[in-house]
Amino acid sequence: VQLQASGGGLVQAGDSLKLSCATSGRPLSNYHMGWFHQAPGKGREFVAAARRSGDVTYYSDGVKGRFTVSRSNAKNTVYLQMNNLTPEDTAVYYCAASVTATYSSHYNNADMYISWGQGTQVTVSS
Repeated sequence: VQLQASGGGLVQAGDSLKLSCATSGRPLSNYHMGWFHQAPGKGREFVAAARRSGDVTYYSDGVKGRFTVSRSNAKNTVYLQMNNLTPEDTAVYYCAASVTATYSSHYNNADMYISWGQGTQVTVSS
């Protein structure tokens, strides 16, 4: 599956952004989907994820209550709604696809994802 992330930009603290991840090649319904981010000088970190059916979602402690992950399998697109952004959210955001059978235990492990989008930059100014 191919992934294309979009929607990043430069915003001020407290603003909102909605990222999209369009998939192609295979039906989105085949995949669990995750969002990760990577800040300058840091490793790739888990942000949020949604199981194949979209009925179960996961969040890092840092974004819980501010970010919402959703998906439209009909549109082959995954979304990340980001509210009340802070400068600490500044990073390149990546969407990724997983087929692991143990997803509920490994959703935050980047090694469990088999395909990655190119990333979209989110910059939050104070």
